[in-house]
Amino acid sequence: MARARTTSDVFNAIAEPRRREIIEFLADGQSHAVSEVIEHLSMSQSAVSKHLGVLLRVGIVSVTTSGPLRLYRLEAHRLQSVHDWVRRYEQFWSNQIDRIKQRAEQKSRTRKTNRTNKE
Repeated sequence: MARARTTSDVFNAIAEPRRREIIEFLADGQSHAVSEVIEHLSMSQSAVSKHLGVLLRVGIVSVTTSGPLRLYRLEAHRLQSVHDWVRRYEQFWSNQIDRIKQRAEQKSRTRKTNRTNKE
C-alpha cells in the first residue's frame, strides 16, 4: 500500500517528531518568527521552513507577515480530530493504571504478610 503524503492530513503531518517539537514550541499561543523556531530547536532554516510548510498546508499553523518577518502561530483547534481519536483509547490507559495500582497494593500486602510470618 502506498504511504499517504505528509501534507494530506493532520495525522500524517504530526507523525514526524520534529514537527511535533515545532507544535510544542508554538503551543504558547504567541506568533513566532522562523528565526525563533530555529534558535529554540537548533534546526537549520531550511528544515524549519519545510516543516512549517507542511504544518501550514494542513492548517495546524497560520502565518502572517510583519515587515520582512513571517510569523507562525499554532491553530490548536485543527488538532481536535487527533484529540477525539486518541480519547477513544483513554479507557485502556486508565485500566492499565488501575491494574498497576492493584498489583502494587497486592505486593505491599504480600511483603507485610511475609515480614509478619518471619517474626
